[in-house]
Amino acid sequence: MAAAPCWVSLTAHDLDAAQEFYGQLLGWDFEPGPDRFGPYVHAVVAGEAVAGLGVGGSDWSMPVAWTNYFGTENADRAADAVRERGGTLAVGPLAFDVGRVAFAADPAGASFGIWEGPAGPPRRQEVPGAPVWIELRTPDPFAAAMFYGEVFRWDDRDPAEFEVRWEHERVVLLAGGRSVAALRAEKADSPAGTPPHWEVSFSVPDADAAAARAEHLGGGPIGPVFDSPYGRVARLRDPQGGRFAVISPRV
Repeated sequence: MAAAPCWVSLTAHDLDAAQEFYGQLLGWDFEPGPDRFGPYVHAVVAGEAVAGLGVGGSDWSMPVAWTNYFGTENADRAADAVRERGGTLAVGPLAFDVGRVAFAADPAGASFGIWEGPAGPPRRQEVPGAPVWIELRTPDPFAAAMFYGEVFRWDDRDPAEFEVRWEHERVVLLAGGRSVAALRAEKADSPAGTPPHWEVSFSVPDADAAAARAEHLGGGPIGPVFDSPYGRVARLRDPQGGRFAVISPRV
């Protein structure tokens, strides 16, 4: 859906190692994806592509990270709006066979993608391994909401299909009647030096078991597992340092 998160992708240093870790942790299979920027695969759950994994090139100083993409009807217009509102346009928009993509950062430095093309798969928490929640962790969520709202024209959307509201001390995006993303202030007890970023959460049957499994596979937890309004959450890192989260349904 335009204006809402539509895809997530990991930029790793070692693609084989990333596939090994996430495949075992989240039950993913893999199939080849577009390779315009280098080796790239799609993570597949129940025959459906749910995420992408690629290699960040030869610059190993770049951190391993998950990127959240927003859908848009016009990538050029969104890219212009990023620059006009104090963000940074890093790459694009570039054309693919099925759409156009750009990579940008908001004024606080959180990276994100812009996608003009077919929508990604729906986010369903009952499907283990699928991305179900996206959350911006930033010093000023209200300023961030103003930026993203202007770039993706949130106020121009049909309120029956797309809504922005204040909920549980965060700005929440609702698309198709479901909460799909939020913007919240990073807590004071967050790991020191963690820059603003979009955190991707994947569905798992048991967040506590997934945290233990991640540690066994060479990754590990970032703080204790906790309960949230949307389920039980474990914030994790993969063996290459990529940060993400898993969430299991509330009992």
